Amino acid sequence: MELRQLEHFIAVAEELSFTRAARRLHVVQSGVSAAIRSLERELGCALFERTSQRVQLTGAGAALLPEARSTLRAAQTARDAVREAQDAVLGTVNVGSMASVEVVDLPGLLGQLHATHRGIDVRLRLATTGSAGLAQSLLTGDLDVAFLSLPERRPAGIDARRLATVPLFPVVPADHPLAKRDDVTLAELANEPFVDFPPGYGNREVVDRAFAAAGLDRRVALEVPDITVGASLVRHGLGVAFLPVFAVPQTAELRMLSVRGPALRWSIHLGTPSARRPSAAVRALVALVDAHVRAL
Repeated sequence: MELRQLEHFIAVAEELSFTRAARRLHVVQSGVSAAIRSLERELGCALFERTSQRVQLTGAGAALLPEARSTLRAAQTARDAVREAQDAVLGTVNVGSMASVEVVDLPGLLGQLHATHRGIDVRLRLATTGSAGLAQSLLTGDLDVAFLSLPERRPAGIDARRLATVPLFPVVPADHPLAKRDDVTLAELANEPFVDFPPGYGNREVVDRAFAAAGLDRRVALEVPDITVGASLVRHGLGVAFLPVFAVPQTAELRMLSVRGPALRWSIHLGTPSARRPSAAVRALVALVDAHVRAL
C-alpha cells in the first residue's frame, strides 16, 4: 500500500467524483482510476460503488477513510520534522470558514501565508452548514483549521482561540413602528417576523438562546446563509434581524436599535482538532492569525 494510493483514495472519497479528484490532484483521471483499482486489488474488496450517475463509498471504503487520513497525517508529520530541521515549511492546510469573518482579514492572512511560505498549499472551504458543520469537519479530519463560532459549551475534541466578540443589534426598516425608538426589549420584538441564519450558525444560536432564556418564542420567517443578504431583506420590509455593525450598510432605509437588558454577543474562534498534532503548515497559519489578532 503506497501513500500515493491513499492520497488518491481520499481525494475520490471527498469529491465523490474521479474527475474532480483528478483535477484536485493535478493528474489525469486514468491515473486516479488505476491507483484505486490497484488499492482495491491489494485489499481484496471494492472501496467505491460506481455507476454512470454517482460514486459512493462502500462500507469498506468508509472504514478505510479515517485510517487513510491518519496515515497521511503521520507521514506529513515525519516530513515536517525533517523540513523544520532544514528551516523549510511545506504541506497542505485545509481551512474552513464562515462566509462572513469581517473581524479577521482572511484573504490578507492567506496571502501573507503564501508570500511567506511558498511551499504551503492552502485549500479553503466556505461553510455551507454553518459553524456546526465546520466543527464536525474538524473532528472528522476534513479540515485542519476553521474560523467559526462555537457555543458556550464547546464540542469535545476542538481547541479554540477566541479571535473577537462582537455585539448583535436588532435592525428594523426605517419605516417600522419601532424605528422611532432608541432601544427595545426582546418581548417587543418577539411577535415580529425574523430574518436569520439557519440552525447551526453561531449568530443564530446566540439569538435563539437569548429568547429562550427570556421565556419567549419567535418566528424565523426567512433563513439565509449570507449576512449581507439578511440586511437587504430587512431593508425591504421582510422582517427584523439581529446583526453585527459591520453587516449593516450605512443607509437611511435601516435603523439599528439597542436592546434593553443583557447584550447579545457573537464570538468568533479559530478552531483546531485537539486530538491531532498540528502540522508545521498549520502552525505557520495559526502564528499569523495570533499576530493579526494582537495587532487589532
